This record gives sequence, structure tokens and C-alpha cells, in this order.
Amino acid sequence: MQAFIALFRGINVGGNNILPMKELVCVLEALGMQNVETYIQSGNVIFRSKVVDTALLARKIGAAIKKSHGFEPQVLLLDSTALNKAIEANPYPDAEATPSTLHVNFLAAIPHEPDLEALERIRAKSERFHLAGDVLYLHAPDGIGRSKLAASMERLLGVPLTSRNWNTVRKLQKMLALE
Repeated sequence: MQAFIALFRGINVGGNNILPMKELVCVLEALGMQNVETYIQSGNVIFRSKVVDTALLARKIGAAIKKSHGFEPQVLLLDSTALNKAIEANPYPDAEATPSTLHVNFLAAIPHEPDLEALERIRAKSERFHLAGDVLYLHAPDGIGRSKLAASMERLLGVPLTSRNWNTVRKLQKMLALE
């Protein structure tokens, strides 16, 4: 069995796509996942599975949630290697001192034609970003709530993404190591 991290996009946000974590655990266990653990309500799950095809597994999870809860969230699956690689490749180690300002954006695929020039034009002077394959790092010291860059990343990259702050990324790494 292999350990995975499932990152769910757009659940339990603004009263939409409500999926309590206890119910999510039940859905995953019904699919045969083992050692299922969640972290915060925004959809971070560690589990073990015999199925190692991440695309197939993500589709199965999404379909099961649609059947049980009436909506199909985007599910991005990572293994420990991918998570550790993203952590080790952080281009902004100085930002780790304020981990809520450092965001790791996991992309559904490597962008074919990202508009990095447009991203550069709309970023605030305090912001920094770096695209590395299927991960985009964003350091936003003033927060991402009003960031034009954060709001436009997905459109300008041309691929779906889900974002986690550095605190969450490191917590998931610790949970996976204990797995």
C-alpha cells in the first residue's frame, strides 16, 4: 500500500460544497483507503491505498463524493516524494519565518503556455512568485485576500491549481512521516 495526500479544492468554502471531514473519511474508507486522517476543514487528507494510479484514484474519489454529497470536487493527489520535492525546492526559505505568507500552489499539470509576463505585471511590489514544473510558489507578505496575483494565477497559468500555505504543507509532511 502506498501513502498519498489528497488535496481537495473548493470544499467547505463560503458555505458551499459542504463536506464534513468525518463524512469524507467514511467516503474514503468505503473506497478501501486505509489509515485515513484529515487536517483542517479545507480538505487535506492522508491515506494509504492499494491503487497507485493517481489519476484513477482521484476520479474514483471525486465520483464517490458526487454520489454521496451531490458535487464533485477537484482532487489532487500527491505521494510523499512529490510533497517532499515541493518543500525542498522552496525558492523563498527566508519566508518560512512567516509561514502564513508563503503559499505552495499545486497545479493539476505543468502549464504549456503560462503567461508569466502578465503575472509579473499584476503582482504587488511586495509579492514574489516562482513556477517550477507543476508547483507555483507565492510569497505574499501582505496576504492573498486582496492579491491580484493570487486571484489571477489559475487563469494566467492555464491549469487548475489548489493552494496551501507553508504551515499546512509542513503539517501534511509531518503527518505523512508518521504514517
